Amino acid sequence: MKYVHALFYFLAALIIHGCTPTHSQQFAQDSQQDTNVISLPATQAPLSIMGRTHIDADQSYRFGFPGVSFSTQVIGRTLTADMQSSSGNSWIDIVVDHQHITQVKLGQQQQTVELFNFPVSGKHTVEIIHRSENWHGSVSLKQLTLTGDRFLPAPALPQRKLLVMGDSVTCGEAIDRVPGEEKNTHWWNARESYGMLTANALNAQVHLVCWGGRGLVRSWNGKTDDANLPDFYEFALGENNTAVRWDHKSYQPDLIVIAIGTNDFSQGIPAREAYVTAYVALINTLLHNHPHAQIALTDGAILNGEKKAALIDYLRETISRVNNARVHQLISNHYPGDVQDAHPTKAQHAAMAKDLAPQLKALMHW
Repeated sequence: MKYVHALFYFLAALIIHGCTPTHSQQFAQDSQQDTNVISLPATQAPLSIMGRTHIDADQSYRFGFPGVSFSTQVIGRTLTADMQSSSGNSWIDIVVDHQHITQVKLGQQQQTVELFNFPVSGKHTVEIIHRSENWHGSVSLKQLTLTGDRFLPAPALPQRKLLVMGDSVTCGEAIDRVPGEEKNTHWWNARESYGMLTANALNAQVHLVCWGGRGLVRSWNGKTDDANLPDFYEFALGENNTAVRWDHKSYQPDLIVIAIGTNDFSQGIPAREAYVTAYVALINTLLHNHPHAQIALTDGAILNGEKKAALIDYLRETISRVNNARVHQLISNHYPGDVQDAHPTKAQHAAMAKDLAPQLKALMHW
């Protein structure tokens, strides 16, 4: 009988030894993963994309509006991205594992941007967020290169969808201002703009479609031949390229927020009839293109006094003429920036989101 027991223990040990890697085998496997290199064109990489993009002939993603984001999950030791800016003045945020944030300025020549670099392989989530405005330049994401095991399925985006349309405030201008420093493109920070903060509070995706200095019918300096909101709403990249137009069917928001008017009123109060007529035309376009969306109009953060009162009245008249239950008016508080810059500060953007989110939750029953 003892021989039977001995044979049983021998076979059991053999099975366990055959099925379980030794320490040296596991080390060799890990080392192989650490040296494995996977390079993928951006359009072939498993990415969750938020914001308007265009696919170029070289299979890269090109984008111009602020807040455009790319998210991926990997198991690896290092991850890089090949990117470039058309102007050399564009900035991105790199967010690793939802907490480590790095700002990178992109040059006109293609460069390899290190997204993360760890001593050993592990599971990581990475997000690339466009900080800058369209007029700072368009940005291209060309290729991702992983040293490690593999790309995982892209992170899921929220089901709710938000579209926020506006001017420089919506674009996050001067959020990261630096006392005593001359204004530069690093001051823009779409990630902490009221639109993106509101979307986070609502657990929603968001597209920021905005252009600093522009209005509904005229720019800050009174020009009417610039691309204003009804024009750049049609753009994919935030530039007037008739060959690259946005396909509105590709993103159907549940909720559209419009904060426009500050630049229209900078040269004085515009004529009521012309302004309201233009706003009615824009709203009717939105109602047609987005048949399931609720639309909320606001006067924004900067206007105050007589100009604010006039814009609020114009919005009320616009809603009355449109006469559609899907169009609403929001209340906005005045946030005047500070002595350094008239655009709302980082803290003021956070306050704006706190003002806005409860109104939108109530509107949408979210």
